[in-house]
Amino acid sequence: MTIKRNFALLMAICLSQALFAQVFNGTKEIAKRQFPWLSEKIELRKLNEENEKEIFQLSSNKNKILIEATSESAASRGLDWYVKHYLHQSISHLGDNKRPIKNLPKIEGKVRKQSFVPYRYALNYCTINYSFSFYTWKDWEKELDWMALNGVNLMLTPVGTEMVWYNTLLKLGYTDSEAKAFIPGPAYTAWWLMGNLAGWGGPISPELMQQQVELQKKILARMKELGIQPILQGFYGMVPHDLNKKITNLPVIDQGNWVFTEFKRPSILIPTTGDFERISSIYYQEMKKLYGTDIHYFGGEPFHEGGKSAGVNVSAVSKAIQTEMQKNFPNSTWVLQGWQNNPSDKILAGLRKENALIIELFGENTNNWEKRKGYDGTSFIWSNVSNFGEKTGLYGRLQRFIDEVFRAKASQYGASLKGVGVIPEGIINNPIAYDLMLDLAWHDKKPELSTWISEYATYRYGKYNKDIVTAWQEFAETVYSSPEDENRKPIYQEGPSESIYCARPSLTVNPVSSWGTRKRNYDIERFKKAVAIFLKAESEFENSETYQADKTDFLRQVLSDKGDAVYNTLIRSIKLKQQDSIKVSGNQILHLISLQDSLLNNNIHFSLNRWLGQAHDFGNRLPDATNILFNAKSQITYWGPDNNPKTTLRDYAHKEWGGLLGSLYYQRWKLFIDESLKGNIVPAEVFYTMEVAWAKETDPFPLIKLKKEEIDKIQDYILQ
Repeated sequence: MTIKRNFALLMAICLSQALFAQVFNGTKEIAKRQFPWLSEKIELRKLNEENEKEIFQLSSNKNKILIEATSESAASRGLDWYVKHYLHQSISHLGDNKRPIKNLPKIEGKVRKQSFVPYRYALNYCTINYSFSFYTWKDWEKELDWMALNGVNLMLTPVGTEMVWYNTLLKLGYTDSEAKAFIPGPAYTAWWLMGNLAGWGGPISPELMQQQVELQKKILARMKELGIQPILQGFYGMVPHDLNKKITNLPVIDQGNWVFTEFKRPSILIPTTGDFERISSIYYQEMKKLYGTDIHYFGGEPFHEGGKSAGVNVSAVSKAIQTEMQKNFPNSTWVLQGWQNNPSDKILAGLRKENALIIELFGENTNNWEKRKGYDGTSFIWSNVSNFGEKTGLYGRLQRFIDEVFRAKASQYGASLKGVGVIPEGIINNPIAYDLMLDLAWHDKKPELSTWISEYATYRYGKYNKDIVTAWQEFAETVYSSPEDENRKPIYQEGPSESIYCARPSLTVNPVSSWGTRKRNYDIERFKKAVAIFLKAESEFENSETYQADKTDFLRQVLSDKGDAVYNTLIRSIKLKQQDSIKVSGNQILHLISLQDSLLNNNIHFSLNRWLGQAHDFGNRLPDATNILFNAKSQITYWGPDNNPKTTLRDYAHKEWGGLLGSLYYQRWKLFIDESLKGNIVPAEVFYTMEVAWAKETDPFPLIKLKKEEIDKIQDYILQ
C-alpha cells in the first residue's frame, strides 16, 4: 500500500508539474522568439481572482522573474512590463531595442497591474492594406507578438476572406471568372470589405487566395495561443451589384459610387428577406469550412460612408444582420465602427446590445461617445486613428489620449466604456502613439504625460539620457501636442501634416491629399531646436536601431517643414512671371527633394525598397507577381480608378520615402518647374499619366546608402 501511495503521489506531482509547465505557453513562446536569453529566466503562474479583472503581478523569485496573471493576455503584458521598465528594452514597428542581459534586475516586492477595461483593441480595416498588404507569416509572427506584449486581446483580422466570397459566389451560380471579378487585388481588400468597391487591383489567382487561407489559419492559431480574439468579416448584406441578374427579383439596394470616384460600390441585399437568410447561411458555412467555429466577433456594416438606405427599415436591417450572426455563431458579438454618423441611431435601435460593440474611431478629434450618449448604452471602445493612409509624418495627440480616456471613464457613460484601442489606417509610424494608447488600459489613475514620456524614452533607446528626455518633452509640446482652438475644442486634423515634396504640383497645393492638411499646428522652430537636442546623444546611440530610426524620422520632418517656404516663393515667382526667381526657387525645391531622398534611403524603415521587397516576397511563388507589384505601387500613388485623372483618392497614401522621392516625386516637380519657365501650367492629366506609368514599372528601387560623413553634411544642412 505504501508503494502504491508513493507512486500515486509521484504521479500527481509529475502531472501538476506538467500542467504548470503548460500555463501561459503563448507568453513563454513570445519570450523565446523575441527575448530568447530571457525565456528560461521567467516563471509563469496562474493567478486566480474573483473580480474577473485582468491582472498581472511581477516579482523576483531567486534568480528568476515570476509572472503571475489571470489570463494569457495579462501574462504577455506582464512580460512586456518587465522588459520595458526593468530591462529598458522593447520591440516596435520602427526598430527594436534588444540585447542579452546576464544579471536580471530584481523587483522589490510585487508589481501589480490591473486593466480597468476588458478589451484592448487594435486595427482599422485600412491597416490591413496600408501596412499589411504583403505581410508573410514572418511579418505576422512579429506583429502578433507586438500586439500580445502590448496587451491587445481583440484584433481585426479579416485575412483570407477572398476564398470565403469566392466559394459563396460559386454556390450562387457565378462562374469562376465572374466570382474572381468581384474580388479586389491584395492592396485593396479593406475597401471591398467595407462595401466601397469591388474588383479593383484584381483579378487574383486561386493560388493567391489559397495562400491567404493558409496564412489566416496560421494567424488564427497563433492568436488563440496568445489569448487574442479575432474579428472576422461578417455578412451584412454586401453582394455583387449584378447579383439581381443571377437571381431574379432579388431585393437589392444600389449603393452608387464611392467618394466621387468611378468605383461602383457593391449592392446591399435587403436583410429582411428569405434571400438574405439563405445567402448569409451559405457565406457563414463557407467561413466555417475554412476557419472553424471558434469565432466570436464579426465586423462589417451596411450603408458605410454614404451608403444608401432610403425606403428601408434600418432598425429591422440591423436586427436581421445580427440575428443571422447569432444563428450561425451563437452568442457572437457584432463590432461596428463609430465613425462620422455610423452606426446610425436606427442601426443601434435594432441591436441586441449585449452582443454589440462600438469602436469609437476618431477620439483624438471627436467625442461621439458623449454626443451619442454612450451610443445609447452600447458597449464602446475609445480609440485613436492618428494616421491616415500611412502617410509619413510625426503626429499623435498624446495628452488628449490620456485626458479623453479618463474623462470617458469618469463620465456618466463610464459603465459603457469597455476598452481602449488603436485604430490607425497605417501603423508603421509614430510608435509612441500606439504604446501610450494601449498602456492606458493598465493605469488606475490618469498618468502624468511627462513621467510616462521619460519612461518611454528610456525603454525605447535602452537607457536614460537627459538630452533625449528633454527633447522628447519638447516633442510632446510640438509635433505630438494636442492643439485646441479658442473654444478649447481640438483643432481638426486627419493625421500628420503633409509634405509638399509628395504633392502633385500645382499653383494651389492645399492639401497634398484630398482630406489632409499642409498646415503645421506646432512651432516648427521649437521642434527643430528639440531635434538638435536629441542629436546631442548620438555618439552614445550610434548602434541603436531605434535611435537611428527616430533620428531619421525627426530630420525628415524638419526638412519637410522647410519645403513650404520654398514652395510659396516658387508659386509667387510663377504668378509674377519672374524667370530668375522661378529658376532659383525651383532648383531649391528639387535640391530639398534630393536631400530627403538621400536621407531616407539610408534607413530601411523609410524606403520604397522595403514596401516593394515585401510585395516581392509575398508574390514570388504566385502567378500574380507582376500584378502584386502594381498593387503596391498604385496604392501609394494614384490609388485608382483607371481613366480618372481627377480622382479624389490620388496621393491619399503618399509616402515620404527614399526611392519614391527620387523618382516620381522629383520627376513631377521637375516637369512642373520646367514648364513654368516656359509659361505653361501642367494639367492634371499629364501627371496622372506619369503616375500610372510609374505604377506599372518594375524597377526594384534598391537602397543607395551614403557614407557617414555625407549623412552628417545633410544633417548639418537640415538643422542650420
